[in-house]
Amino acid sequence: MEDLLPFISDVGFPIIVTLYLLHRVEAKLDILNETIIELPIRLREGFLEKI
Repeated sequence: MEDLLPFISDVGFPIIVTLYLLHRVEAKLDILNETIIELPIRLREGFLEKI
């Protein structure tokens, strides 16, 4: 048990931070993906307005 506690404190904190950052990046990547999908539609709409 004495060996397990330092291991958890040394490894557990970086794991939690990594999971938190991955969650934040994933949300931003989802928004970026939606924006990229909408881009051709918006470009077509803008092009048609100029005609």
